[in-house]
Amino acid sequence: MAAVKGLLYLALAGAAIALPLAASGLNANDPATDAQAAPKHHEVKLYSTYSDTSRMGVPYAKDPSIVRFGGRYLMYYSVPPAKDNKAGGDGFPTGWAIGIAESRDLKKWTKIGEVLPKQEVERNGIAAPGAVVLNGKVHLFYQTYGNGRKDAINHAWSSDGVNFERNATNPVFRPTDSPWSAGRAIDAEAFVHNGKVMLYWATRDPDMKIQMLGVSSAPIDSSFNAGEWTNLSKDGPILKPELPWERECIEAASIIRKNGKLYMFYAGGYNNQPQQVGVAVSTDGVKWTRLSDQPFLTDGAPGTWNDSESGHPDVFEHGGKSLLFFQGNPDRGKTWTLAATQIGWNRKGPYLKHVK
Repeated sequence: MAAVKGLLYLALAGAAIALPLAASGLNANDPATDAQAAPKHHEVKLYSTYSDTSRMGVPYAKDPSIVRFGGRYLMYYSVPPAKDNKAGGDGFPTGWAIGIAESRDLKKWTKIGEVLPKQEVERNGIAAPGAVVLNGKVHLFYQTYGNGRKDAINHAWSSDGVNFERNATNPVFRPTDSPWSAGRAIDAEAFVHNGKVMLYWATRDPDMKIQMLGVSSAPIDSSFNAGEWTNLSKDGPILKPELPWERECIEAASIIRKNGKLYMFYAGGYNNQPQQVGVAVSTDGVKWTRLSDQPFLTDGAPGTWNDSESGHPDVFEHGGKSLLFFQGNPDRGKTWTLAATQIGWNRKGPYLKHVK
C-alpha cells in the first residue's frame, strides 16, 4: 500500500480504491430543496472507485464512459503512455490509449483490455472515449491525441465490447466550418436523440486558449463516416466559459434524458485549476441553460483524495439508479482515480444523493 496525503489506496492494476470524497452540489442532499449551491466541500458517499496501475505503476485512469452491454457493465477510459514507451499496436509507441474494465454490479471493476492506436491518424495516441450501444454493437467515439489544433474525433465499433474495428474514414469529425473554433475536436460524447446520434465535442478558440462545447449530428442509421455529420453549432458554441469557476474551459459533456428534458453534466476549468462539474438543461440538445452559477460537484477539501480536481463527468443510469462518474486526484495530476457517487432527481433537476 502507498499513502497520498494521508489517504490509503491499493496499488494494484484494476483494483477498487476505498477513499472518502469531499464535494458540493446543487440541491445538496434534500430532494425538496431548490437548485441552490450547497457550501463547498460536503463529503458524499462513493458508490465505487477504480484506477489502473498497469502502465505507470501508480493509479492513473481518466475520462470515464460507461455502458451496459453483453450482460455486464463496461467502462472505457484514458490510460497514459507506458513507462518504457515500447512498441504497442501496429508498432506504434504505447502512447495514450483507451482502457477497458468490466463490472457486474457497478462497484467492483476489473480491467479486461485496451484499445491501442491502430491507424496512422492515431499514431500519437488516442483518448477520451465516448461509448454508446447501437444495434447490438458498442460504438466508440474518441479523440486523437497530441496533434494540437488538428486533433479530431475518430470512430470504431465492436460486437464484444473489447475488440474494435476502425472506421476507414477516420477522423470522422472536426469543426473546420466553424470560424469561432481552432478546428480541433476532443472529448467525444455520443447520445441518441430524435432519430439521430448527437456527437458532443470540445474545441478551442482560434488562439487555442478558450475551451468550448459544440455538437454535431448524424442519422442513427448512417455509418457515422466523415462527411455524414452536420455541425449544429457552426455559428457558435453551445456552451462556453462564463462563470468564475469555469475559468477558460468547458469540456467533457455527458448527457442524460430525464423527465422529458436533457441534462448535460460538464467539466469547468482546465485540469487541476481545479476542474469541477456543472449541469445545464435543454429540450433540443443544442440550446442549453445552466441550472446554477455554482458547480454541482466541486473539488475536495484540502487533504482529501480529490482536492486537486473533480472533473470529466459521465452520468450513467440503469435499473432506476443514477450514478455520476468522474475523475479526481490529490497531487495535481501525478495520479488519477475514477469514482462514482449516486445522484437523485426532483422537479429542479439532479442532486447529490448521499451528502454527509
